[in-house]
Amino acid sequence: MQFLPLAALLAGLSFTAAAQPLAPADTAQVPLGVQPAPRAAAIGQPTKKLTILPIPVLFYQAETGIGYGIGGLLSGRFGADTTVRSSNARIQYWQTAKKQSLIQFVHTIYTPGEKYYLNGEVSGYDQLLYYYGKGNNTASDNESNVAYKLFIVNQRVQKAIAPKLFFGAQYRLTDMSQITAPDNAADGGANYFYRDPRLSDRERMGTTVSGLGPVLTLDTRDVALGASHGNLVDATVMFNGKGLGSDYKFVRYQLDLRHYQPVFSNNTILAMQFLGQFHSGDVPFRELAGIGANLGGTLYDNANLLRGIYEQRFRDRQMMMFQAELRQHLFWRIDVAGFAGVGQVANGASDFAFSGLKAAGGAGLRFNFIRRDRVNLRLDYAGGTGSKPGILFAIGEAF
Repeated sequence: MQFLPLAALLAGLSFTAAAQPLAPADTAQVPLGVQPAPRAAAIGQPTKKLTILPIPVLFYQAETGIGYGIGGLLSGRFGADTTVRSSNARIQYWQTAKKQSLIQFVHTIYTPGEKYYLNGEVSGYDQLLYYYGKGNNTASDNESNVAYKLFIVNQRVQKAIAPKLFFGAQYRLTDMSQITAPDNAADGGANYFYRDPRLSDRERMGTTVSGLGPVLTLDTRDVALGASHGNLVDATVMFNGKGLGSDYKFVRYQLDLRHYQPVFSNNTILAMQFLGQFHSGDVPFRELAGIGANLGGTLYDNANLLRGIYEQRFRDRQMMMFQAELRQHLFWRIDVAGFAGVGQVANGASDFAFSGLKAAGGAGLRFNFIRRDRVNLRLDYAGGTGSKPGILFAIGEAF
């Protein structure tokens, strides 16, 4: 889904040791003249542990019309130990002129001493998206509206087994219901959701998917929402089956590799990401791997994949993608970034080919909203294969 802001500013929340349960934000909205952040407190003096920012949301999408809502970011640290990385929690709510809506809570928490790493999401969608079919070569003329309600719970609990190395378990539940595909396809024929030869009748019905599996994470990034150096190596295996209440039995394997480093100077940061997602078993269409910018949930570890390609414009059982971004500080709180990436989906591993790569890229502005935790407001213009260029707005970097 591409957000086209009219006067937009999105969501956020982040957090601290003194925070107890997460609370809603404190500042009203983004002023045009934000005062520079105060200098860091001297050693031994108390520091502000919690920053809360509410931000209004306003956007336009062709399939939904005008959307509006509110979001917030809560950011801070557990305790006074500055070697513990900042935690954050983000919340957003919006609705559209065509009565779609989203309420979403996403969090990344490092407990005191980084003994535990908690990452999760709770989201409820009343959603309308374009459906193009399954496969790496779906036609733009297949474009068809598909609406549904979607509820997601995703939670990881990992324990440190070595410095910056965490092992634990992940549980994910997705419940999809009230599916409708009311209009014709872009080619004038029947809605492609009903005539896609790779889509089974069962997939056109409501579906519950429930899975559990191990997760191993090496995370040496300095900051979760805007890293300037370090690496992330994240490997998960998710077993979905009837014993967990799932309508479908399949296994998901995912490998997420990210690298961050200064180049030329500390004012220029190179960020790179490879992500592969692979499936075996019987996978419903909503759970297939897909490329294209997403709504910021935890399926892809809070990453936006190939901004400029419409959300899940291409989807299939297997997926690999690579993207890179160069982030340059200009002055005050203003940065710019340029980014590009390639990716591909396939039915089987043997179907990947260089000739099938899809490309996306663009550039954007950044406003450093919380200097202490390096939290940016991000405004990007991007385009890609099979999609119209658009403007995307979000809290935090894309990966």
